Amino acid sequence: MHLGQDDLPLKEAKKIMGNRIIGISTHSVQEALEAEKDGADYIGFGSVFHTTTKEVGAPKGLAALKIVCNAVRIPVVGIGGIKPDNAQQVFETGCAGVAVSSGLLEGDIKKNAAIFLSVAS
Repeated sequence: MHLGQDDLPLKEAKKIMGNRIIGISTHSVQEALEAEKDGADYIGFGSVFHTTTKEVGAPKGLAALKIVCNAVRIPVVGIGGIKPDNAQQVFETGCAGVAVSSGLLEGDIKKNAAIFLSVAS
């Protein structure tokens, strides 16, 4: 399960979901630290780059993603505007993974998937 900042509070979700994995979307170091303290299993951080998939405000950038990765002990997943041509840079921040939508679906899906898999290994 993945929760946004305006969704059900993590503690309430844990009561409902039990021992299942729950992640939280974050947009700052403070939100990431709070999510970790509250028991999130992982953090989604972004938008790293500009995205047309969802209105999320100004991109946070690679430097902010790296700061968040270094600030918490739980896995961080970069999200927002991640495409085959910038995925390597995202992984170089130390994040555990990426969440992609249009970066996978725009163009040749098989080729995009292969690039993402090669970068992630």
